[in-house]
Amino acid sequence: MPRNPFTQPAPPRPAFIRKPLGLKGGLFALFLSALWAGNPIATKTGLESAPPLRFGWIRFGLGLIVVLIWAAVTRQSLRVERREWRPMLTLGVLFAVQLAFLNFGQDHTSASHAVIINTTYPLWTGILAHFVIPGDRLNRTRFLGTLVAYGGVVVLFWKGLGGGTGTLLGDGLTLVSALLLAERQIYIAKSSSSVSLPKLLAAQGVVGITLFVIFSLIFERDPWVWDGQFMLAMAYTGLVIAGFGFIGTSWLLSRYMPSSVTVVSLSQPVLGVILAWWLLDEQIGPELWAGAVLVVIGSFIAQRRSGRARSPAKGSAPPGEQPSSSP
Repeated sequence: MPRNPFTQPAPPRPAFIRKPLGLKGGLFALFLSALWAGNPIATKTGLESAPPLRFGWIRFGLGLIVVLIWAAVTRQSLRVERREWRPMLTLGVLFAVQLAFLNFGQDHTSASHAVIINTTYPLWTGILAHFVIPGDRLNRTRFLGTLVAYGGVVVLFWKGLGGGTGTLLGDGLTLVSALLLAERQIYIAKSSSSVSLPKLLAAQGVVGITLFVIFSLIFERDPWVWDGQFMLAMAYTGLVIAGFGFIGTSWLLSRYMPSSVTVVSLSQPVLGVILAWWLLDEQIGPELWAGAVLVVIGSFIAQRRSGRARSPAKGSAPPGEQPSSSP
């Protein structure tokens, strides 16, 4: 008998279940990882020409421009509803605090130390996702795969860790940034089911600019240095990373298991060394290949288990979004 819409309630909408990271999603995540691999180098370069807070709000501004253009082209509304203010402001403050720790940390340590420490955030993301993301369980297989992959990172940069080029203060601040980044990844994954990605990313930019401008005017007195090095660093960290990089990463987190997405980022140190060899003619030793093998094996172990996860119901998607076949 057909359902009478006046006497029977409509069936509940199937809950959106995040997909395991397939081939297309994995390749897109690897591409983004390659872009993020160059971010610490560009940030370190930019901090030679501007203090951390000033560098941060300019970067936020460039990233916000990209987000606004993306929202306009895709015709996504930025009108904020009352229920959306709290998650947007919370994410904006979390983002600003995390980037502040990152910029100050990288200003007091080496780029190689920053890459190593930042790469620990997938470990924290996997642990947090176990408790707050339905179906994203931290089983022994996934945990083992993540540890093997991270072991490759340690092997790769073992010489750098023993070189004494970093500082305790900078490394400590960067570690706090990695922990906050893991929390931010989980918060985006949860909030994207009720708030559209353009709104979340715009909130990050607006709150970040506001807070960084205020504190920069109070505490920073260094002069501006508008040289070519600074402009290139700002273009990369602002337009490429804070714009396209954040959009792509947030899109992946809204569709796939957060721990599956973030484990791919363990390739960033390997890709960073390859980029340094290609662009700067830096010498690479056998530790690169040992680290690369461990990262690949560890990622395979972690993904193999997640690939058996339940697939999303056909036609289901986050509220306000349509199913998409793009990566």
